[in-house]
Amino acid sequence: MLKWYVQQDLARQCQQGNPKAQKMVYERYAAKMLSLCLRYVPRDDEAEDLMIGGFLKVFQKIAQFKGEGSFEGWIRRIMVNECLNHLRKQRWLYATSDLPPAPEMSQTIAHDYGAEELLALVQDLPTGYRTVFNLYAIEGYSHKEIAEQLGINENTSKSQLARARALLQKKLQQHQDKLNQVKHG
Repeated sequence: MLKWYVQQDLARQCQQGNPKAQKMVYERYAAKMLSLCLRYVPRDDEAEDLMIGGFLKVFQKIAQFKGEGSFEGWIRRIMVNECLNHLRKQRWLYATSDLPPAPEMSQTIAHDYGAEELLALVQDLPTGYRTVFNLYAIEGYSHKEIAEQLGINENTSKSQLARARALLQKKLQQHQDKLNQVKHG
């Protein structure tokens, strides 16, 4: 994490049109922003396209950054919006709203899994579930903010999150059951 004053200086240099500063911003944040995009769209090429489009918007809108809050946080919001706009255009956000709720599962051992394994499980969620889960659990948005961002009501956001969590628990339990079968039989 870059110190606040370094982020602010980079932002100021970008606002002045300094190409070296723009390159530095891209190099410093590209990996993080690609990871963010991969949480919303599971295909590498699609996530990379969204990240690049997001950086284009960062540099087009750099004058709007007022130095209030972190520069990285500002970039993250642009990337999240880029991903959400893409999902809206594809009409993937609401394709799962009529699915029955996933059954509640007992506690599972999510802490036994690595970040890559958990990311793969999240990426495998239906798009609407994955999007709300990312916005709430990872990005820290409230249900009210999610509802505003996605054009849904708060209860739909809460329902999608509950279903995402239940489905993740089910997948973790299934994975754990398979591991137990291999160990014992």
